[in-house]
Amino acid sequence: MNALASGFDFKEIQDKVSLHLRPWHRSFQFWVRAADIYTGYKVFQLRVSFVKDPQKQQAMWDKQHELAADKIYAMCYDLGGFFLKIIGKPDLAPAAWVKRLVTLCDQAPATPFDAVQLVLEKEFGRSIGEIFENFDVNPLGSASIAQVHRARLRGDKNDVVVKVQHPGIQDLMMTDIRNLQAFALYIQKTDIKFDLFSVTKEMEKQIGYEFDFLREVNAMERIRRFLYENNKKTPVLVPRVLQGLATRRVLVMDYIDGVPILTLGDEMAKRGINPGGKMATSAKQNILKSLTLAYGQMILKTGFFHADPHPGNILICKGSEVALLDYGQVKDLPDQLRLGFADLVLAMADSNPVKATESYRELGIDTVSNCKNEQQELLRLAQTMFDTKLPPGVVMLQPFSEDASIKKIGVQSFPEELFSVLRTVHLLRGLSVGLGINYSCAEQWRPIAEEALYNAGRLKGANRTKVSNLGRFFRRY
Repeated sequence: MNALASGFDFKEIQDKVSLHLRPWHRSFQFWVRAADIYTGYKVFQLRVSFVKDPQKQQAMWDKQHELAADKIYAMCYDLGGFFLKIIGKPDLAPAAWVKRLVTLCDQAPATPFDAVQLVLEKEFGRSIGEIFENFDVNPLGSASIAQVHRARLRGDKNDVVVKVQHPGIQDLMMTDIRNLQAFALYIQKTDIKFDLFSVTKEMEKQIGYEFDFLREVNAMERIRRFLYENNKKTPVLVPRVLQGLATRRVLVMDYIDGVPILTLGDEMAKRGINPGGKMATSAKQNILKSLTLAYGQMILKTGFFHADPHPGNILICKGSEVALLDYGQVKDLPDQLRLGFADLVLAMADSNPVKATESYRELGIDTVSNCKNEQQELLRLAQTMFDTKLPPGVVMLQPFSEDASIKKIGVQSFPEELFSVLRTVHLLRGLSVGLGINYSCAEQWRPIAEEALYNAGRLKGANRTKVSNLGRFFRRY
């Protein structure tokens, strides 16, 4: 008995030491790999500067990006957690990175079922068998913070989804974020003229909220009520939370039957639908229209919106209905920023460089520039960050190319709150590229922005556009 007890105590001490050292090990791994990737680029920049042929330079850059993408892939795969959360932002990285990293989005390791069971029974104070009639031990999916299981409550005929937080994940993700903040601070001082540190601070704030599922419940119910009450038919479906079955680490909600938007093409092929045919095109337009309308209303009407726009959080249901999942990250824009962004939407929709410049000041975006056509470049930068429309012949924007506005305009200060809006626009742009529909969300949001400004007394009725049907804009492209 004493030997067994002694063995147990020793193992417990080992586990505690291992848990204590884990953040240090992650930090060491991050900095070794980040330094390798960064120095690789700096050495390459010196080497490519001796090549004068633009085509050869481009080929060399493509090869360098591919080499770096392999190293970033290995780092994200090995470390997981927070790094799996930030890799799926299509327009914030070179194309070679995106192509390599996008396959990692659904590869967060799942927590073993025995650990899931311990969390559930600790949070609810009852055994799984007392609460659920059926519980699938294999998760429907696993993300960076939590995983979800399909189940059925006792005495109920409908299935539910049970979201369970990974044990110990909060400390690890906070370690990752602080390492990234230090790296961002260095990069913005040496290489990139953009306020990356503020972006990472906003990440820290938003992801910190995700660990409290009770906060997510309140956000989900608030957005659900807003969308359902302000539309004849809600543009997106929002899951309903089951009362009495939510804690800080566990959440039970309605099961919504649908297919992930990333597998929509495969699903159409299975059903014999031509992806380029009229039926498929109409379905894709309806999907984009629904998402664009929902986000436009949330951002511009109330300022309270779903702030984790990731393809894994979007399901396509019967009749091309869209379900928006995971409300762990939400943002509540102050009225000043909400209305300032409404002004910027109108400036982008009208291609008005003077108005765009004024909107930058109103939003608190501090820029510095030495280029000749500063106002025009400011408009281009705004459209790169906050509009979905691509120029003719362009398949994917390359924001860090030599001709990009971000190379000509230095962004010294960027409001943290606007980063969530930027991410939303980049999601919509990535989806529009994937679905083969080029459109301007700024033009779609124009009526909503005008309504917001009119209700705030900042726009006269005579100046409001007569176009209110968002569907008309799709037929322009």
